[in-house]
Amino acid sequence: MNPSSVFPAIAALLLTYITSFLLVKKFGAPNTQGRFACVDGLRGYLAICVFLHHSCVWYFYIQTGRWELPASNLYIHFGQSAVALFFMITGFLFFTKIISSKTRAIDWCQLFVSRILRLAPLYFLVVILLCVVVAVLTNGVLTVPLSKLGRDLIGWLSFTMLGAPDLNGLNRTGIIVAGVTWSLPYEWFFYLTLPLMALTVGTRPPILYLFISVISIFYFSIWHPSIHYLAFLAGIVTAFLVRSSSFCNFAASRSATFVALGCLCCVVAFFPSTYGLAPLGLLAVFFALVASGNSLFGLLLSPASRTLGELAYGIYLLHGITLFVLFNFVIGLSVAKNMSVVQYWGLILSVTPIIVLFCFAVFRWFEEPFMRQTPALSRWLRVRLKLSFL
Repeated sequence: MNPSSVFPAIAALLLTYITSFLLVKKFGAPNTQGRFACVDGLRGYLAICVFLHHSCVWYFYIQTGRWELPASNLYIHFGQSAVALFFMITGFLFFTKIISSKTRAIDWCQLFVSRILRLAPLYFLVVILLCVVVAVLTNGVLTVPLSKLGRDLIGWLSFTMLGAPDLNGLNRTGIIVAGVTWSLPYEWFFYLTLPLMALTVGTRPPILYLFISVISIFYFSIWHPSIHYLAFLAGIVTAFLVRSSSFCNFAASRSATFVALGCLCCVVAFFPSTYGLAPLGLLAVFFALVASGNSLFGLLLSPASRTLGELAYGIYLLHGITLFVLFNFVIGLSVAKNMSVVQYWGLILSVTPIIVLFCFAVFRWFEEPFMRQTPALSRWLRVRLKLSFL
């Protein structure tokens, strides 16, 4: 079997759905009230696609020692296009809030507190796990000056906005988490520029948030200007499209489903990378149709898909370290290198339900409790710190 065959991916997605279906039977389905259900249903599959992308990368990395994109359009797009669609989701959901602020004022303090409590706890847990793995691989011996280790840790704790350097002299530390943290600075950049974006629809945020937006735009303009920002723009455009009843009516049709799937097929078939105007445009059409109500024959509206959507952030952040531990500490690199392609993908398939179950537990008993503290922490910031301008 070809290491880049589509069949292991299909099997993994099927196993993912079955696992989520069983979780719904046991724990119930997420609430859909006030949410874009099709977008929620899409998230989980995007995260699993990133997992499959890195599973393929790991196969060739074990064989060659080179961490690089696989020679497969499909598995390249499992990574690149999935992240681009994540960016579109962010742009869409949060600019929708901006547009709605014309009639319902944005609580800016609560918005940013919600982002911190949604992203930071799990991310910092991953950094702790990263440090544990580094400590094990370096035998618990400090190999660099303590001051340098501290600076390097600050880079990681900044969501890698200040860099993702090797820790304690361990070469290519980022491979431990499969390098997935690269996308987080872009997410934060978008959140921090929301107050300035609000001005475009006539909303005037407090001056503090506008000041933060200006500073963040200045920093990111010299940090890493990139075509990735166009994905956020596609999400913003979609936030306007979903307000068109005629477009939503078309998006809900069977014809639109074939258009959406055709866009995905064209991206994979004709473009070796997501990072170009044409592939991003095709992905934007696909996303606009999904956000406007196309459920891909009902798949995205199923309770199992929406449950997977809740786990997307956990799957995205945790799958890399899971694969690293699997190949370095459980199976062993030498054993993995001698596996046949069928054995390798069989191992990945056996791990797939475990990742879903693990991320479900992390979401339910770690991520969600922090998220529920958003209103209380927002009130504390206002009342205890007397910051009425928040």
